[in-house]
Amino acid sequence: MVTDLSLRLGRVTAIAHNTLREAIRSRVLYALLFFALALIGTGVLLSALSYVERERILQDVGLAAVRIFSVMIAIFVGIGLLHREVDRRTVFTILSKPIGRGEFLVGKYLGLVATLWIQIAVMGLCFCFVSLLAGAPLTATHAAAFAMIGVETSVVVALAVLFSAFTTPFLAAFFSGGMVLIGYASRDLRALGAQAELPSLQWVTEALYRVMPDLEAFDLSSHATHALPIAGSDVALPLAYGVGYVILLLSAATWIFERRDFR
Repeated sequence: MVTDLSLRLGRVTAIAHNTLREAIRSRVLYALLFFALALIGTGVLLSALSYVERERILQDVGLAAVRIFSVMIAIFVGIGLLHREVDRRTVFTILSKPIGRGEFLVGKYLGLVATLWIQIAVMGLCFCFVSLLAGAPLTATHAAAFAMIGVETSVVVALAVLFSAFTTPFLAAFFSGGMVLIGYASRDLRALGAQAELPSLQWVTEALYRVMPDLEAFDLSSHATHALPIAGSDVALPLAYGVGYVILLLSAATWIFERRDFR
């Protein structure tokens, strides 16, 4: 049992490592990373145009840039790598070896997540440099905010992998982007539904909130920029929610991918 588990982990790790190397070569990744870093730097200019709360404006723009572009990288790089394996027919070579489709999919996912976390670390270093250059304070809450961005992008990567498991890159991008937009608006939709007089509308909005990803649960940007204290539950609960949601998405993606006909 232990030997079989170690072999599975070894195969998954090998796929993840290869995916990381392949993702780092992606031009889309570097283009989006460049724009993210440029937008973080633009925060200095925008804050200079303001007479009040310059540091807060700078960090608001910086954290928003990191969050937006991390999600964009997660979607476009996520859907591209899996499709490329199928399009080039290299998936047949890989799966002809003693490796399961589920192990292949999980390895791809872990490689993509590692890629995203490296990009977030690079953007985080740039954010810290710009903040220190402008005299803006940095606290442990900023570290927690970046950690939650990492969890959020992990969920988005799982969404991209799920849709890439059974559809074309265009549709996968469309579905993933739609799910992300709903994830950001799910709390507002739930609040609007609660104010409606129709019980059916209340039920629909509540069901959407329960099923769709609540991406706003990972947002600690306002806490960081306003130097607000956070409790351990502000990090632990979203982390547990993100891990659980990722497990559900990957389980569904594996179930679909194992039954997919590549002919």
